[in-house]
Amino acid sequence: MSPHHHAYLWHGHGTLLIRPGDAHRRPGHPEFPTTPLMPLEPAHWLLKTPAHIHGTFNQTETEDAAHWYTRQYERHTDILTGTYAPTPDIAALTRQLTARNDITGGWWTTGGRFLSLNLIACDPHPRHPHHLCPTTRR
Repeated sequence: MSPHHHAYLWHGHGTLLIRPGDAHRRPGHPEFPTTPLMPLEPAHWLLKTPAHIHGTFNQTETEDAAHWYTRQYERHTDILTGTYAPTPDIAALTRQLTARNDITGGWWTTGGRFLSLNLIACDPHPRHPHHLCPTTRR
């Protein structure tokens, strides 16, 4: 497959991020590949099973990927807590995606929950070319 981005979303209770320690959020832990919990490093989403992918966008669909990210953010704005940034700018996101950069964001939401949104470059990842794409891994 040609270069593309995979979309990932995790929204769960914040205590899961630190129960006890963070080993379960690192590659090599037995739970890591299958748990929907966000990894410590965004590029490590690529090491999880394809079941966690919420969408795949090729390089001609960077604006579609930016819209996906913005829609997910807007779906959750009513439950964000504290100070947060305005809705992401589609044009800025599209430029970043066209340059094959990852787009990552994380926000605390009501009830002690955390929202993680990610668009991760794949095939290959620019900084981790050894991370095989989850849809082509054998």
